[in-house]
Amino acid sequence: MQIWINGRLVPESEASVSVFDSGFVLGDGVWEGVRVVGGKPAFLDAHLARLEEGAKALMINGMPARKTLIEAVCAVIESNELVDGAHLRIMLTRGVRREPYQDPRLIEGGPTLVIIPGHHPVTEDILVKPQRLFTVHVHRGAPDVQDPRLNSHSKLNCILACIQSSVAGADEGLMLDPDGFVATCNSTHFFIVRDGMVMTSDGRYCLGGITRGHVLSLCREHGIPCSEKTFSLTDVYAAEEAFTTGTLSGLRPVGEVDGRTIGSGRRGPVTERLQQLYADLIQSEAHA
Repeated sequence: MQIWINGRLVPESEASVSVFDSGFVLGDGVWEGVRVVGGKPAFLDAHLARLEEGAKALMINGMPARKTLIEAVCAVIESNELVDGAHLRIMLTRGVRREPYQDPRLIEGGPTLVIIPGHHPVTEDILVKPQRLFTVHVHRGAPDVQDPRLNSHSKLNCILACIQSSVAGADEGLMLDPDGFVATCNSTHFFIVRDGMVMTSDGRYCLGGITRGHVLSLCREHGIPCSEKTFSLTDVYAAEEAFTTGTLSGLRPVGEVDGRTIGSGRRGPVTERLQQLYADLIQSEAHA
């Protein structure tokens, strides 16, 4: 693989950043995962807008211009001959520090920009096989602690959630908000279907998911009732269907949460319909 590091492509075996880089030393940076479909980066403008928003919130100076970022993304796709079943991870850190301490004034030079390509085929098994979720003890934090709307390199709470769910034998961790309502999963967004209504959290304690937003828009466009609201685990356990959304795999069905079978335990009709609508949307994006 050819990896983009600060304006140049280098072979994977030679790709490296300084041990004094802010991302390594402190997790000081923001990132985006972008799916490649038909040789094009899907929904790139939305991803770059979120990256820019995060960089502004963290006061990361010297971020490359949008045009430069798009050119870098296209160069990575072209050099690695990516077409389908692939993704990019775009990472922006504050840059290299003189010393490994928190103070941003220790930065020397500009930010570090890295784009790593990878293969992630969305197979039929991924789309059909239900996931098992486990509710973890690690909650999503309030914005005054660490704003969950920032897609930051500091992901320790999500990593701890992933560890606990893995130890429990689940595919992913379901995370609650500070009030005990369902917020999101450790790396994807979470939806349930009850009485034909597609429901997801009110969004206060989760990242502003791009796939999440597309699913809500598809529901509204195609007459599928949907709502962003608070709901509890009791609502989840009694749901007819559940699914997760994320950039890499789109929509994935959930068949079990905390040992409770959700609906039939298989992919439900609403989930299947939304998967098809999303597949059509992402294909139209590739041919735009």
